[in-house]
Amino acid sequence: MDKKYKKPDKTVLKEKLSPLQYDVTQNDFTERPFDNDFWNFEAEGIYVDIVSGEPLFSSQHKYDAGCGWPSFYKSIHDEHIVEKSDASHGMRRTEVRSKYGNSHLGHLFPDGPRDKGGMRYCINSASLRFIKKEDLEKEGYGEYLKLFE
Repeated sequence: MDKKYKKPDKTVLKEKLSPLQYDVTQNDFTERPFDNDFWNFEAEGIYVDIVSGEPLFSSQHKYDAGCGWPSFYKSIHDEHIVEKSDASHGMRRTEVRSKYGNSHLGHLFPDGPRDKGGMRYCINSASLRFIKKEDLEKEGYGEYLKLFE
């Protein structure tokens, strides 16, 4: 399954991604809070890496953390998330990246819902592509329909 997820070369990425998507995923930028596509988006489906297509998060695990970015209390596949220490901007944080795309996604914080494990994945919308539940099969992600049963 994982062999189909790969990072295109830089030339393809520059053509495929918007300038913001490129800066967020490839240059570790952060988009503005409350001014992004998915912070208050509520449709059912999954979020995949805009670069590689690897499945990352489900709308079933999304919640409103009040921070202005999409927040999830868990990922679909822990093995698709790479955690790295981030000491930039005078803070100690845990950066999260996609495994195959090596895209900067956002950060992981220990202030999520306690009853759901206590973690919060604070993710840039620009690093994600949303696939509606009704389109999962058509787009090759049919195995994820079980998340919505």
